[in-house]
Amino acid sequence: MSCPKRNLGGRHYFCTVELAIQVLGGKWKPIILWHLGCDGTLRFSELKRIMPNITQKMLTQQLRELENDNMILRQVYPQVPPKVEYSLTELGRSVMPVLESLGAWGKRFEEIHKQDMDVVQDEQNGTQSRDQINQPSAHASRL
Repeated sequence: MSCPKRNLGGRHYFCTVELAIQVLGGKWKPIILWHLGCDGTLRFSELKRIMPNITQKMLTQQLRELENDNMILRQVYPQVPPKVEYSLTELGRSVMPVLESLGAWGKRFEEIHKQDMDVVQDEQNGTQSRDQINQPSAHASRL
């Protein structure tokens, strides 16, 4: 199936899956959306605390991109010190079932590979090598 090249808001893509990945893709955007969807409205510092491995610069960048794509709402309160809160828009809330499915798939993947690691540990009497852990197994076909 061939998809024609399309343009939308400066994005170039051939199919809507590619567009969705451009909007939602990356290491942090799905996690930001997930926390806002599960925890509700959060301040910048709360998001940073929930995701300690993200840098302040990256969090700011990702929030701006999500805001520009109308996935989140940035509410600024005129007070000292400044208060800024982030929440999901209706469009942002619409992606939560997708993230729930992705999480369920991740859990399944984890369970399958945990079983594989347990087998390797049993075979090695409690020792394992990195090469054995990273080898694809027959269990992976169950995904």
